Amino acid sequence: MDLGPFNANNEENFELFSAIPEICKTEPCVLGVDEAGRGPVLGPMVYGICYCPVKRNDDLKNLGVDDSKTLTEEQREKLLDKVLENNDYLGWAVKVLAPSYISTSMYRRGKYNLNTMSHDTAIGLISGALKRGVNVSEVYVDTVGPPEKYEEKLQMIFPHLRITVAKKADSLFPCVSAASICAKVARDRSLKEWKLSEGEKSDEKWGSGYPADPVTKKFLQTTFHPVFGFPSIVRFSWKTAEKIIEEKGVKVIWEEEEPEEEDGAKNGNISRFLVNVRTKKSSRIHPYFRERCIKPLSVL
Repeated sequence: MDLGPFNANNEENFELFSAIPEICKTEPCVLGVDEAGRGPVLGPMVYGICYCPVKRNDDLKNLGVDDSKTLTEEQREKLLDKVLENNDYLGWAVKVLAPSYISTSMYRRGKYNLNTMSHDTAIGLISGALKRGVNVSEVYVDTVGPPEKYEEKLQMIFPHLRITVAKKADSLFPCVSAASICAKVARDRSLKEWKLSEGEKSDEKWGSGYPADPVTKKFLQTTFHPVFGFPSIVRFSWKTAEKIIEEKGVKVIWEEEEPEEEDGAKNGNISRFLVNVRTKKSSRIHPYFRERCIKPLSVL
């Protein structure tokens, strides 16, 4: 699992698909979906999928895959090695969402919450497997939000597939367990190899990344700059980070720009006092339109 491109540019999302086993192109396959790193205030969120032929599902189970959260880091690494070694019938993919992408997306003018982001990422990975020729027949997903609504949504998008969305799916279905391991190991490795951007230097350890972790709390407090904010590893849209910004950040008041004056008024042209001068009616233009050079349509 080569995460080198993401480690080199961790402010951009990264997607990685394994080679597709030939048997997965001809035999009906089960595909599992799970994520890692949804709750932490630090680092990326990673979605993973894992798939194999339906008739080899017991072989996947016999590898010993389980919910990644119940395993140690060493156990997860060993199980991932087994997944990678059995590439004659197992395929996988991961999508790494950068913390800067997560936060800027949640602050978008149009509402784009974490649940919708998670759904879109899972849908993208399933679609990616189908486009690459995987003969998917069954999909199992660890739920985000109400499982019934999520399952209905996926079934509408993929009507030809049998979709099952369930709570704790990573402990119920081997393909979801394997996807969970792929996602968790990818996140752990990306955090280990994380390089702060130029100017973001810190010798502080950042811990697990979860808001309740004392090491993570200390990292947030000591690395925050009152003007420039947090290092890029921080999801600044999380409540934990927002509170620090509110308490320690420099307050900024944005003033609305006044419309520019007409040339005559600006230059003090005396003729405006002697005759009636018709001037164009000035109107305030919202910064959103001005920044994008959008003007009112006057001629069809």
